[in-house]
Amino acid sequence: MKLKWLIPLFLLGCIIIMSLLAPVITPYPPNEVHMERRLQQPSQSHLFGTDALGRDVLSRMIYGGRQSLLVAFFATLMALVIGIVVGFLSGYYGGRIDFVMTSLSNIFLGIPGISIMIAFVGVLGPSVKSLLLAIVINSWVGFSRIVRGEVMAIKNEYYIEATKNMGAKDWWIFVRHILPNLSDSLIILFVSRVGTVILSVAALSYLGLGLQPPTPDWAIMISDARPYFRSYPLLVLGPGGCIIVFVWSVLTIGDAIRDHLDIGGGRVE
Repeated sequence: MKLKWLIPLFLLGCIIIMSLLAPVITPYPPNEVHMERRLQQPSQSHLFGTDALGRDVLSRMIYGGRQSLLVAFFATLMALVIGIVVGFLSGYYGGRIDFVMTSLSNIFLGIPGISIMIAFVGVLGPSVKSLLLAIVINSWVGFSRIVRGEVMAIKNEYYIEATKNMGAKDWWIFVRHILPNLSDSLIILFVSRVGTVILSVAALSYLGLGLQPPTPDWAIMISDARPYFRSYPLLVLGPGGCIIVFVWSVLTIGDAIRDHLDIGGGRVE
Protein backbone atom coordinates (compact mmCIF):
# COMPACT_ATOMS: atom_id res chain seq x y z
CA MET A 1 0.00 0.00 0.00
CA LYS A 2 1.39 3.38 -1.00
CA LEU A 3 2.43 5.96 1.58
CA LYS A 4 -0.23 8.39 0.36
CA TRP A 5 -2.82 5.84 1.52
CA LEU A 6 -1.21 5.07 4.86
CA ILE A 7 -0.91 8.54 6.37
CA PRO A 8 -4.48 9.76 5.68
CA LEU A 9 -5.92 6.35 6.56
CA PHE A 10 -4.06 6.39 9.87
CA LEU A 11 -5.18 9.93 10.71
CA LEU A 12 -8.77 9.29 9.65
CA GLY A 13 -8.82 6.04 11.59
CA CYS A 14 -7.56 7.79 14.71
CA ILE A 15 -10.27 10.45 14.48
CA ILE A 16 -13.04 7.90 13.92
CA ILE A 17 -11.84 5.59 16.70
CA MET A 18 -11.50 8.48 19.15
CA SER A 19 -14.98 9.70 18.27
CA LEU A 20 -16.49 6.23 18.74
CA LEU A 21 -14.65 5.62 22.02
CA ALA A 22 -15.10 9.15 23.34
CA PRO A 23 -17.22 8.12 26.37
CA VAL A 24 -14.45 5.73 27.43
CA ILE A 25 -11.23 7.63 26.72
CA THR A 26 -12.08 11.23 27.62
CA PRO A 27 -10.57 12.34 30.94
CA TYR A 28 -13.56 14.56 31.82
CA PRO A 29 -17.22 14.85 30.78
CA PRO A 30 -17.29 17.25 27.82
CA ASN A 31 -19.97 19.56 29.25
CA GLU A 32 -18.82 19.57 32.87
CA VAL A 33 -18.51 23.22 33.92
CA HIS A 34 -15.95 24.41 36.50
CA MET A 35 -15.85 28.20 36.55
CA GLU A 36 -12.98 28.16 39.02
CA ARG A 37 -10.86 26.47 36.34
CA ARG A 38 -11.83 28.70 33.39
CA LEU A 39 -9.25 29.57 30.74
CA GLN A 40 -6.42 27.56 32.23
CA GLN A 41 -3.27 27.02 30.20
CA PRO A 42 -2.26 23.45 29.24
CA SER A 43 -1.19 21.44 32.25
CA GLN A 44 -0.79 17.85 33.37
CA SER A 45 -4.43 17.65 34.43
CA HIS A 46 -5.74 19.50 31.32
CA LEU A 47 -3.43 18.80 28.38
CA PHE A 48 -5.11 21.36 26.12
CA GLY A 49 -6.25 23.68 28.89
CA THR A 50 -9.83 24.68 29.67
CA ASP A 51 -12.31 26.96 27.92
CA ALA A 52 -14.25 29.99 29.15
CA LEU A 53 -16.56 27.76 31.20
CA GLY A 54 -13.81 25.62 32.69
CA ARG A 55 -14.56 22.64 30.45
CA ASP A 56 -11.69 20.39 29.43
CA VAL A 57 -10.72 21.27 25.85
CA LEU A 58 -9.21 17.86 25.06
CA SER A 59 -12.37 16.04 26.10
CA ARG A 60 -14.50 18.34 23.96
CA MET A 61 -12.15 17.86 20.99
CA ILE A 62 -12.45 14.08 21.26
CA TYR A 63 -16.23 14.34 21.40
CA GLY A 64 -16.25 17.08 18.74
CA GLY A 65 -16.30 14.78 15.74
CA ARG A 66 -19.14 12.49 16.80
CA GLN A 67 -22.12 14.57 15.69
CA SER A 68 -20.38 16.08 12.65
CA LEU A 69 -19.23 12.70 11.33
CA LEU A 70 -22.66 11.14 11.77
CA VAL A 71 -24.42 14.05 10.09
CA ALA A 72 -21.92 14.09 7.21
CA PHE A 73 -22.11 10.34 6.61
CA PHE A 74 -25.89 9.96 6.74
CA ALA A 75 -26.55 13.17 4.80
CA THR A 76 -24.18 12.08 2.03
CA LEU A 77 -25.69 8.59 2.01
CA MET A 78 -29.20 10.02 1.67
CA ALA A 79 -28.03 12.34 -1.12
CA LEU A 80 -26.44 9.36 -2.89
CA VAL A 81 -29.67 7.35 -2.81
CA ILE A 82 -31.76 10.29 -4.04
CA GLY A 83 -29.22 11.12 -6.73
CA ILE A 84 -29.20 7.53 -8.00
CA VAL A 85 -32.99 7.36 -8.22
CA VAL A 86 -33.38 10.77 -9.85
CA GLY A 87 -30.49 10.20 -12.26
CA PHE A 88 -31.85 6.82 -13.37
CA LEU A 89 -35.38 8.12 -13.94
CA SER A 90 -34.08 11.14 -15.83
CA GLY A 91 -31.59 9.31 -18.03
CA TYR A 92 -33.54 6.11 -18.67
CA TYR A 93 -36.99 7.48 -19.45
CA GLY A 94 -36.03 10.90 -20.84
CA GLY A 95 -38.81 13.13 -22.15
CA ARG A 96 -40.68 15.27 -19.66
CA ILE A 97 -39.16 13.49 -16.69
CA ASP A 98 -35.66 14.33 -17.93
CA PHE A 99 -36.66 17.93 -18.69
CA VAL A 100 -38.08 18.48 -15.20
CA MET A 101 -35.20 16.78 -13.40
CA THR A 102 -32.54 18.55 -15.47
CA SER A 103 -34.19 21.94 -14.99
CA LEU A 104 -34.39 21.35 -11.26
CA SER A 105 -30.76 20.30 -11.01
CA ASN A 106 -29.65 23.32 -13.07
CA ILE A 107 -31.45 25.60 -10.63
CA PHE A 108 -29.54 24.09 -7.71
CA LEU A 109 -26.25 24.25 -9.61
CA GLY A 110 -26.81 27.94 -10.33
CA ILE A 111 -27.12 28.89 -6.66
CA PRO A 112 -24.14 28.73 -4.28
CA GLY A 113 -24.54 25.68 -2.07
CA ILE A 114 -23.87 27.46 1.21
CA SER A 115 -26.60 30.01 0.34
CA ILE A 116 -29.13 27.21 -0.17
CA MET A 117 -28.23 25.60 3.13
CA ILE A 118 -28.30 28.87 5.09
CA ALA A 119 -31.69 29.77 3.64
CA PHE A 120 -33.11 26.30 4.28
CA VAL A 121 -31.87 26.07 7.87
CA GLY A 122 -32.91 29.66 8.48
CA VAL A 123 -36.50 28.86 7.49
CA LEU A 124 -36.78 25.58 9.40
CA GLY A 125 -34.72 26.69 12.37
CA PRO A 126 -31.38 25.30 13.54
CA SER A 127 -31.54 21.60 14.38
CA VAL A 128 -29.90 18.34 13.35
CA LYS A 129 -32.93 17.43 11.21
CA SER A 130 -32.92 20.71 9.27
CA LEU A 131 -29.13 20.46 8.90
CA LEU A 132 -29.47 16.98 7.40
CA LEU A 133 -32.19 18.08 4.99
CA ALA A 134 -30.24 21.17 3.92
CA ILE A 135 -27.13 19.11 3.12
CA VAL A 136 -29.13 16.47 1.24
CA ILE A 137 -30.89 19.11 -0.86
CA ASN A 138 -27.54 20.68 -1.70
CA SER A 139 -25.73 17.39 -2.44
CA TRP A 140 -28.01 15.16 -4.52
CA VAL A 141 -27.38 16.99 -7.81
CA GLY A 142 -23.78 15.84 -8.16
CA PHE A 143 -24.76 12.19 -7.82
CA SER A 144 -27.77 12.47 -10.12
CA ARG A 145 -25.81 14.03 -12.98
CA ILE A 146 -23.24 11.23 -12.95
CA VAL A 147 -25.96 8.57 -12.96
CA ARG A 148 -27.98 10.35 -15.66
CA GLY A 149 -24.98 10.70 -17.95
CA GLU A 150 -23.99 7.05 -17.64
CA VAL A 151 -27.55 5.80 -18.09
CA MET A 152 -28.01 7.88 -21.24
CA ALA A 153 -24.70 6.59 -22.60
CA ILE A 154 -25.52 2.89 -22.33
CA LYS A 155 -29.30 2.53 -22.27
CA ASN A 156 -29.39 1.90 -26.05
CA GLU A 157 -26.52 -0.59 -26.10
CA TYR A 158 -27.28 -3.96 -27.71
CA TYR A 159 -26.97 -5.92 -24.48
CA ILE A 160 -29.47 -3.57 -22.79
CA GLU A 161 -31.91 -4.03 -25.69
CA ALA A 162 -31.41 -7.80 -25.52
CA THR A 163 -32.12 -7.79 -21.80
CA LYS A 164 -35.32 -5.82 -22.40
CA ASN A 165 -36.45 -8.28 -25.07
CA MET A 166 -35.95 -11.11 -22.60
CA GLY A 167 -38.54 -9.47 -20.36
CA ALA A 168 -36.24 -7.99 -17.72
CA LYS A 169 -37.72 -5.24 -15.56
CA ASP A 170 -36.27 -1.73 -15.74
CA TRP A 171 -35.07 -1.86 -12.14
CA TRP A 172 -33.27 -5.15 -12.80
CA ILE A 173 -31.54 -3.69 -15.85
CA PHE A 174 -30.36 -0.78 -13.74
CA VAL A 175 -29.13 -2.93 -10.84
CA ARG A 176 -27.52 -5.62 -12.99
CA HIS A 177 -26.09 -3.71 -15.96
CA ILE A 178 -26.00 0.02 -15.24
CA LEU A 179 -25.14 0.38 -11.55
CA PRO A 180 -21.91 -1.68 -11.79
CA ASN A 181 -20.60 0.83 -14.33
CA LEU A 182 -21.29 3.65 -11.86
CA SER A 183 -19.84 2.12 -8.71
CA ASP A 184 -16.29 3.44 -9.08
CA SER A 185 -17.35 7.02 -9.81
CA LEU A 186 -19.99 7.00 -7.06
CA ILE A 187 -17.55 5.65 -4.47
CA ILE A 188 -15.05 8.40 -5.24
CA LEU A 189 -17.72 11.11 -5.25
CA PHE A 190 -19.20 9.78 -1.99
CA VAL A 191 -15.84 9.78 -0.17
CA SER A 192 -14.94 13.24 -1.44
CA ARG A 193 -18.39 14.58 -0.67
CA VAL A 194 -18.16 13.48 2.98
CA GLY A 195 -15.13 15.74 3.36
CA THR A 196 -16.87 18.77 1.87
CA VAL A 197 -20.00 18.09 3.90
CA ILE A 198 -17.92 18.21 7.09
CA LEU A 199 -16.85 21.71 6.05
CA SER A 200 -20.49 22.65 5.42
CA VAL A 201 -21.54 21.33 8.84
CA ALA A 202 -18.67 23.26 10.43
CA ALA A 203 -19.58 26.47 8.58
CA LEU A 204 -23.26 26.29 9.56
CA SER A 205 -22.45 25.38 13.17
CA TYR A 206 -19.97 28.27 13.34
CA LEU A 207 -22.72 30.62 12.18
CA GLY A 208 -25.12 29.20 14.77
CA LEU A 209 -27.30 27.46 12.17
CA GLY A 210 -26.04 23.91 12.59
CA LEU A 211 -25.31 21.93 15.72
CA GLN A 212 -26.18 23.92 18.81
CA PRO A 213 -24.39 24.51 22.13
CA PRO A 214 -23.63 22.88 24.49
CA THR A 215 -23.00 20.09 21.93
CA PRO A 216 -19.23 19.45 21.92
CA ASP A 217 -18.56 20.20 18.27
CA TRP A 218 -15.38 21.44 16.61
CA ALA A 219 -17.03 24.41 14.89
CA ILE A 220 -18.93 25.41 18.02
CA MET A 221 -15.67 25.29 19.97
CA ILE A 222 -14.05 27.61 17.42
CA SER A 223 -16.99 30.01 17.56
CA ASP A 224 -16.93 30.09 21.37
CA ALA A 225 -13.17 30.66 21.42
CA ARG A 226 -13.06 33.73 19.17
CA PRO A 227 -12.79 36.29 22.00
CA TYR A 228 -9.87 34.41 23.55
CA PHE A 229 -7.84 33.47 20.48
CA ARG A 230 -4.85 35.72 21.18
CA SER A 231 -4.45 34.67 24.82
CA TYR A 232 -5.50 31.03 24.45
CA PRO A 233 -4.80 29.98 20.83
CA LEU A 234 -5.28 26.26 21.56
CA LEU A 235 -8.99 26.90 21.99
CA VAL A 236 -9.12 27.56 18.22
CA LEU A 237 -6.11 25.67 16.90
CA GLY A 238 -7.13 22.35 18.49
CA PRO A 239 -10.60 21.91 16.95
CA GLY A 240 -9.54 23.76 13.80
CA GLY A 241 -6.69 21.31 13.34
CA CYS A 242 -9.10 18.40 13.73
CA ILE A 243 -11.31 19.74 10.93
CA ILE A 244 -8.33 20.31 8.64
CA VAL A 245 -6.85 16.86 9.29
CA PHE A 246 -10.18 15.10 8.76
CA VAL A 247 -11.03 16.89 5.51
CA TRP A 248 -7.49 16.50 4.13
CA SER A 249 -7.50 12.79 4.99
CA VAL A 250 -10.85 12.14 3.34
CA LEU A 251 -10.02 14.07 0.17
CA THR A 252 -6.59 12.45 -0.11
CA ILE A 253 -8.14 9.00 0.28
CA GLY A 254 -10.65 9.91 -2.42
CA ASP A 255 -7.83 10.86 -4.80
CA ALA A 256 -5.97 7.64 -3.97
CA ILE A 257 -9.09 5.57 -4.65
CA ARG A 258 -9.52 7.34 -8.00
CA ASP A 259 -5.95 6.46 -8.97
CA HIS A 260 -6.33 2.89 -7.74
CA LEU A 261 -9.61 2.22 -9.54
CA ASP A 262 -8.33 3.90 -12.71
CA ILE A 263 -11.61 5.52 -13.69
CA GLY A 264 -12.23 5.27 -17.38
CA GLY A 265 -11.89 1.53 -17.85
CA GLY A 266 -14.29 -0.63 -19.80
CA ARG A 267 -17.91 -1.04 -18.98
CA VAL A 268 -19.38 -4.01 -17.19
CA GLU A 269 -21.84 -5.86 -19.42
